[in-house]
Amino acid sequence: MINIVLYEPEIPENTGNIMRTCVATNAMLHLIEPLGFIFDESRLKRSGANYIDKVKYKRYYDFNDFLEQNDGEFYYLTRYGTQTYSDIDFSSIDKNIYLIFGKESTGIPREILHNNLDRCYRIPTSDNVRALNLSNCVAIVTYEVLRQQGFPRLFTSDPFKGEDYLKK
Repeated sequence: MINIVLYEPEIPENTGNIMRTCVATNAMLHLIEPLGFIFDESRLKRSGANYIDKVKYKRYYDFNDFLEQNDGEFYYLTRYGTQTYSDIDFSSIDKNIYLIFGKESTGIPREILHNNLDRCYRIPTSDNVRALNLSNCVAIVTYEVLRQQGFPRLFTSDPFKGEDYLKK
C-alpha cells in the first residue's frame, strides 16, 4: 500500500489537492501535527477535496507518534536529497511504502533527514526554482510508484463514460 505522509502541512489547498490524489490512487494519507490550518471539512472542500468522505487518513501528534504506529519502507522527499525518486525500484517492494513530504516553508527537519540520508530523494529541477509545489510533488512521486507497479486497482480507461467514449 502507498502511504502519503505530510509532515506539518501548512496550506489547506495543498492538503485538499493531496487528499484528492489519495482518493484517486487508493493511497492512505498520514498527517503529522501541528497542522498550519484548521482541519475542517468546509475549508478542505473549497481547496479541491470534494471527495473528503472517501479519503483514508490518520492524524498524529508528532513524528515520533507516526513512527511508533507504522512499519514499512520510508522514503523522504526533499530538495536536499542526492538521489532522485526515479532511482527507487518500487516494483520489488512488498512492504507498505511511506512517501514522506515536509511542510511547505521548510520541508522535513534536518535532524530527521540526517538520520535517514540513504532514504532522502529529490525531484530534479532547474536552478531557477527552490522547490516545486507540495501537491505536485506528491502526485509526481505517487504516480511513479503506481507506474512501476502497473497501476494496481486503478482504471486505465474512464470508469464513468466507458472505454469507447471517444469512438462514438
